[in-house]
Amino acid sequence: MPHAFHLPDLRREAAALWRLAWPMLIGQLATVGMGVADVAMTGHASADELAAVSLGASIWSIILVTVSGTMMAINSVVAHDVGAGELGKIPHAVRQSLWKALGVGVLAMLLANLATALFGHLHLTPYVQGQATLFVHAISIGLPPFAAYRALYGYSTSINQTKPVMLIAILGLCFNVLVNWLLVFGHWGLPKLGGVGCAVATGLCMWLMLAAMLAWMRVAPAYRATYPFTHWEGPHWPEIRSMLRLGLPIGITYFAEVSAFGAVSLLIARYGVVQISAHQIALNFSSLVFMVPLSFGIALITRVGQAVGEGSPARARYVAWTGVGMSLAFAVLSALFIVLCRRQIAAAYTSDPAVQELCVQLLLFAALFQLSDATQVATSCAIRGYKVSRQPMQIQLLAFWGFALPLGCWLGLAPQWLPWAPAEPMAAAGFWIGLVVGLTVAAVLLSWALQRLTLERARAGGHADAAHA
Repeated sequence: MPHAFHLPDLRREAAALWRLAWPMLIGQLATVGMGVADVAMTGHASADELAAVSLGASIWSIILVTVSGTMMAINSVVAHDVGAGELGKIPHAVRQSLWKALGVGVLAMLLANLATALFGHLHLTPYVQGQATLFVHAISIGLPPFAAYRALYGYSTSINQTKPVMLIAILGLCFNVLVNWLLVFGHWGLPKLGGVGCAVATGLCMWLMLAAMLAWMRVAPAYRATYPFTHWEGPHWPEIRSMLRLGLPIGITYFAEVSAFGAVSLLIARYGVVQISAHQIALNFSSLVFMVPLSFGIALITRVGQAVGEGSPARARYVAWTGVGMSLAFAVLSALFIVLCRRQIAAAYTSDPAVQELCVQLLLFAALFQLSDATQVATSCAIRGYKVSRQPMQIQLLAFWGFALPLGCWLGLAPQWLPWAPAEPMAAAGFWIGLVVGLTVAAVLLSWALQRLTLERARAGGHADAAHA
C-alpha cells in the first residue's frame, strides 16, 4: 500500500535524487553553452553568418532533440535490470541500444540533409541559403555518434554514474569553443569558414564525446560488472523493436514540443522585431531555468525504474511523487525570482527600451510557465520509469497541438473568421497565454495519469518491500 511521506524518508530520497540530478544539470547547461557559443561567435563574424547558423540550427535542434528522446528507452530498461539485480542482462541491452543508435543516427542524418530543401522556399539571399545548407551538411556528421553517445549516457546514468556525463559535457563545451574560434575566424592558419566552422566544430565534438565516454567506461571500475564490450554481438531485432516501441513515443513527444515552440516563434515573427525579440528573450531564460526540472526528470527515470525493477511498487510511487514535489518546489522559487527580477532579467538581455518593456510583461507569463512546465516534465519522466511512454506522448501531443498552439493562434492572431476572436491580435502575449494553458493541461493530465498508474501498481503489489531508499 502507499506510504506516508515522513520527513526523514523525504530527506533521504531528495538527497538520492539530487546526487543523480546535479551532474546531469551541469552537463545539460554545458550542452546549452555550445549553442550559445555558436551564436556569440558567428554574431561577431557577420549578420549573414549569424542568420545562416540560426537557420541551420533550427533544423539541427529539432532533429537532435528527437534523436535524444528516441534513445531514452535504454534509461528505463537498464534501471529496471539494476533494480531487479539482473546485471547480466545489461550488456546485451546496451549493445542492442547501440545497434538501434546506428540506425536512428543514420536516418536522422539523412532527414537533416533532406530538410535543407526548405531553405529554397524562404526567400533567402543566395549566400545565406548556401551557408545554412552547408551548416546542416557539416553538422549532420555528428548525428550517428550523438545517438550512440545518448545510448551510453542512458546506460551510465541508470547505473547511477552521472558524473562522467557532466565531465564529458564540459570537455565537449571547451572543445567546441576552441574549434569554433579556430574555424569561424580562421586562426592558426586554418581556413576561415564562418558559420560552417561552428557546424564542423559541433560535429567533431559529438565524436569526441562518444570517444570520451567509451574510454571512461573502459577504465572506470563502476562499469566492470556490466561492461558491454566483452564480445561481438550482432543486432537482435526483437530487442531493438522493443526499445523502439518504448523510445519512439518519447522522440515524437520531444518533436511535438520543440516544433510547437518553433511554430510559435515563426508566427510571432510577423509582428516585427520587438515582439519576436522579447519572445525569444523570455523563452531563452525559461529554457535555461527548465534545465533543473529536466535533470530531476531524467534522474526520476532511473530512481523509479530501479524501484519498479526490484519489485517495490510502493517505493516507486514514493520516489515518483517525491521527485515531482522537488521539481514543483524549485518551480515556485524560480517563478518568484522571475516575478521579482523580471526587469533586471530583461535589461541583462537587451538595452532596447521597447523590447525590455514587452519582455517584462512576457516574463510574468514565464513565471506561470515554470509551475506547469516543471510538473509536466517530472510526471512524464516518472511515468517513463515504469516503461510507459505512449500515454505521456498522447497527453503532450494534445496539450501542445490541441490546446497551446490553437489557443495561441486564436488570441495572438485573432483571425476574424473564428467566433469570439479578440478585437485586436494579442501578438506574443496571446501565444504565451496559449503556452501556459497548454502546459497546464499537460501538467494536470500527467499528474492524474501518474497518480492512477502508481496507485494501480502499488495496490497490485500488495505489501511489497516498504523500505525507502
